[in-house]
Amino acid sequence: MKKVLMGNHAISYGATLSRVQVIAAYPITPQTQVVELLSEIVANGELDAEFIKVESEHSAMAACIGASAAGARAFTATSSQGLLLMHEVLHWASRARLPIVMANINRAISPGWTIWTDQNDSLSQRDTGWIQIYAADNQEVLDSIIIGYKVAEKVSLPLMVVLDAFVLSHTYEPVEIPDQDKVDKFLPPYNPKIKLDPEDPHAFGGLTAPNIYMEFQYNHQLAMMEAKKVINEVGKEYGEITGRYYQNLTPYKVEDAEYVFITSATIAKTTNIVVNELREKGIKIGNLRVRTFRPFPSEEIYETLKDKKKIFVIDRNISFGKTGIFFDEVKGSLYNSELKIPIFGFVAGLGGRDVTPELIKEIANYGIEKEKPEEEVIWMGVKK
Repeated sequence: MKKVLMGNHAISYGATLSRVQVIAAYPITPQTQVVELLSEIVANGELDAEFIKVESEHSAMAACIGASAAGARAFTATSSQGLLLMHEVLHWASRARLPIVMANINRAISPGWTIWTDQNDSLSQRDTGWIQIYAADNQEVLDSIIIGYKVAEKVSLPLMVVLDAFVLSHTYEPVEIPDQDKVDKFLPPYNPKIKLDPEDPHAFGGLTAPNIYMEFQYNHQLAMMEAKKVINEVGKEYGEITGRYYQNLTPYKVEDAEYVFITSATIAKTTNIVVNELREKGIKIGNLRVRTFRPFPSEEIYETLKDKKKIFVIDRNISFGKTGIFFDEVKGSLYNSELKIPIFGFVAGLGGRDVTPELIKEIANYGIEKEKPEEEVIWMGVKK
C-alpha cells in the first residue's frame, strides 16, 4: 500500500508496524506530529501500546528505559533542545544495553532561536553509545524505524533514526507501507532473556567497582563494532522482503569516479543531481552518502575511497574549534602514510540555510581547481 506521508508520519507508521508497546511522548517542534498521530493510533485501538504523556524529554527517555528494562519494545521522538535535555539518560540507556529506538528530527541548536535544520543536535550525542542512522527520504525514514528495532535488539544497543527538520519532517512524499504480516515475520516480538521480572529477580545498574566497570565498556564497544556488520545484514534481509536495500554507505556513481562528494541525509539527494550534471560535462565525479554515523563505517569508507583523486566532504554541522564532524571522521578513516588524497571539508546549510545545486557546484569547482585545501574548514554561503 502506498500513502503520501510527511516524514513525521512516516515515523509514526514505522513505529506502529514495529508493534511498539510503550510510547513516551513530549512535544517539541518539529517533532510533535510524530507522537500526535501515534496518540490517535493508540486511542483508536489500531496499536496495543501504553501511551505515556510525560513532563519533559528527560522523563520521556527515563520512561523508555524503564519499559525496555521490563522487556517492552519502547519508542520516543524528539528534536534539538529536547534531545540535549535527554543527554544524561541517553548514556544510561546505552550502558544498560537497552534496544530503545528513537526518532530525532534534526533542528539547529539555539540561540539564536531557531526551528530549522542542521545536525549539531544529534552529532552532539555521538559519544553516548547510541547507533545513529541518517535518512535521506521519507521512505527510508519509515523503513529505518523497522530495521532499527531489529538491529538494536540483535546487538542490545539503542538506536536513533535521524532526519532533517522540514526538508523531510513536514514534506510529503509517496511512501510504500509494507504489509503487517511481512513486518511481523521480519521483526518478531521482543523477548529478552534478562529483564525486570518479580518472578525471576535480578539487580541492574548498581554501584560498579573499577575491577569490572571497564569490561562493561569493552563489551559495549564490541557490540557497537558488531553493529556495522549487523546493519548491513539486516538491511539486506529487509531488501529481500521489500525490494529496498539499506547499507552503511550508499554510493552513487562512485566506482569509476576520480572525485567523490561525501554527504549525509537530504543533501545527498541534491548532490546526486549535481553529479549527473557534472558527468554530462565529462567530469568523473560521484557521491558517497554516509547513512550510518555510529558505528562509523571506517573500513568501508577506506576501501571505497582509497584510489580516488580528491574528496569533498559537505557537513551540515560544525565542531567548534575543529572542523565539520563527518569531515573529521572521514579523515580518520583514510589515515594511512601511503595515502596522499586531498580531503576538502565544507560547512554549509547551518540553521536550515538551503544547500542548492548551485552551491554544490561551487564546492566541486573549488575542489577540482585547488591542488589542496587552503583552509581546514571551508565555509560555503556565509557572509564574512
